[in-house]
Amino acid sequence: MSAQAAMHLLVTGANGQLGQCLADQLKAQNIAHPLLSRQDADINDTVVLEKIIADKGVTAIINAAAYTAVDKAEFEPELAIRVNVDGPTVLAKLSARFDIPLLHVSTDYVFDGNKQTPYIETDETGPTGVYGQTKLDGELAIQRHATKYIIMRTAWVFSEYGNNFLKTMLRLAKERDTLGVVADQIGCPTFAGDIAQALISVAQQLHESEEQRLPEARYGIYHYAGDEAVSWHGFAMAIFEEAHQQGALANIPVVNAIATQDYPTPAKRPAHSVLSAAKIGVDYAVRASEWRISVGEIVRDIAG
Repeated sequence: MSAQAAMHLLVTGANGQLGQCLADQLKAQNIAHPLLSRQDADINDTVVLEKIIADKGVTAIINAAAYTAVDKAEFEPELAIRVNVDGPTVLAKLSARFDIPLLHVSTDYVFDGNKQTPYIETDETGPTGVYGQTKLDGELAIQRHATKYIIMRTAWVFSEYGNNFLKTMLRLAKERDTLGVVADQIGCPTFAGDIAQALISVAQQLHESEEQRLPEARYGIYHYAGDEAVSWHGFAMAIFEEAHQQGALANIPVVNAIATQDYPTPAKRPAHSVLSAAKIGVDYAVRASEWRISVGEIVRDIAG
């Protein structure tokens, strides 16, 4: 039997939270990975992408590019569609053309948030805003045009990179003595570094399978999120308590629990969007993100 060719991943969305976490881990694991940001190439540019895939010998695509401005999407749906629907459509067609897997990141916003138990992959979708609808349409486009795909839905993403809830809370805690944080939206915080590792692990297992001839069930939709459900208020308190314990925050502000109706936003948020990560655990032995541990590590890194 001939030696197996090395895995070579194409990563889109290189400048985002997830893209930067992917770059860190792929570099640490010495996995070849051309990175594409918006400045490098438009994910809608079939000609450019086709050349990169052919020239670099790409064996799989990880699409971390996304339009994630939930509220702004209500006012600029065309841009959200271009990134969240048109881009994945192009990548799905290239995946099929080159017969390589496409690993695509989606969101809990494809659900309406009315289910009181954790969402599983086969639950009925029902987005309530432009962002969620474009992400769902992107999923459907991938299913329509590709055969070797992993759609990984995640939620409440945070990291040391970019703008996110954790970094916003740490900043506000140093500026204010009192904060109001929504307490009636429940979800699972997820460390972007864990999402990156989950994607890499799945890609490696796909690559290592003989000629990628896997049972059909191992392709498809998966959920990957934090291991513990919490409200935004609870998440904020966990961040503050960790920062205070580490000495990165002198005083914990008073955090008032407020209702969603007291903090109106242009886009409606899912009230209960807990995702079950059981399926990916069974099929790929990937464990849910231990978000409390990651909060501690990020606070330490930022404070250091």
